[in-house]
Amino acid sequence: MAKHLRIAQVAPPFFSIPPDKYGGIEMIVAMLVDGLVARGHEVTLIAAGDPPPRGNFEATFDEPQRAGLGDSLVELTHAARAAAVLDNLELDVIHDHTLSGAAMARGRKAPVVITSHGPATGGWGQYLDAVAAAVHLVAISESQMKLNPELPWRTVIHNAVDTTQIKVTENKSDHLVWMGRMCEEKGAHVAIDVARAAGRSIVLAAKCFEPAEQEYFEKFVQPRLGDDVDWRGEVGGAEKYRMLGEAAGFLFPLQWEEPFGLAMAEALACGTPVLALRRGAVPEIVQDGVTGYVRDTTEELAAAIGHLDRLDPFACRFRVDEYFSPKLMVDRYELLFQQVAAAQ
Repeated sequence: MAKHLRIAQVAPPFFSIPPDKYGGIEMIVAMLVDGLVARGHEVTLIAAGDPPPRGNFEATFDEPQRAGLGDSLVELTHAARAAAVLDNLELDVIHDHTLSGAAMARGRKAPVVITSHGPATGGWGQYLDAVAAAVHLVAISESQMKLNPELPWRTVIHNAVDTTQIKVTENKSDHLVWMGRMCEEKGAHVAIDVARAAGRSIVLAAKCFEPAEQEYFEKFVQPRLGDDVDWRGEVGGAEKYRMLGEAAGFLFPLQWEEPFGLAMAEALACGTPVLALRRGAVPEIVQDGVTGYVRDTTEELAAAIGHLDRLDPFACRFRVDEYFSPKLMVDRYELLFQQVAAAQ
């Protein structure tokens, strides 16, 4: 019988748990807290804003610090306040999802698990290498791990999507949809070009309030807007899943090695196939020819759009329920937590 553990989940301070709109990490944290509490573990969430429905809660800020996203002082203040909370808790495992938490792991009374939600190469790879001896490092895809195999990865645990409140939409419109952060890496401007080349209209939805996001939008996306582009800004909840479900396909021409790509899994959960370039974790999420099309060039992506009607919406949903369910994600984290606690 599995031992009941005392677990701290440390979330970033910028969005609520669970998030109202944008917030992939926050969505994952919310599922972990809920799933672990349901299994009898004592879970303390350290975050900003209001407490979630389950588990104990310690706030570092009264409100989520959305406006401070990218501000190192907000991140460091959150880390310092979280450290004070952790010092006063009796814990078996600390699971930290923040950028600075790993730097403060050395000397903790309980073992620290770090999930690398972002890139693990370049400067971030150097950072993770510097802290690796003090933490148990989790990758969110095989691709992320293979891009920096020198890091002492403990395991790979894919992100998840809770499909219990998501409807599969069978009757599709003709248009495409793109959703993500408004940045060059996610390729919103390329998505417009690809959709246009295929003679399709496209819906765009994204967080776009950080200066770098606004600069990218004004330089690359705004000049491409027209009658065939529906720019909706940031969406969430039922509106997001309705938007994803109505589309003929989710177009995701990534311009970088995406560590996971939760938006792809969300689209599949709605029964909407994904059209994506072969970058990062895309082949781990999208089953080519079954739940979408994975191609090497934008020209090949545009050509594949004409074959979307061959794909079954329920095969898309099955892919998520089979490989990216909250239960499977919680199973894997729970096993890891048991292992690191037993080895302490």
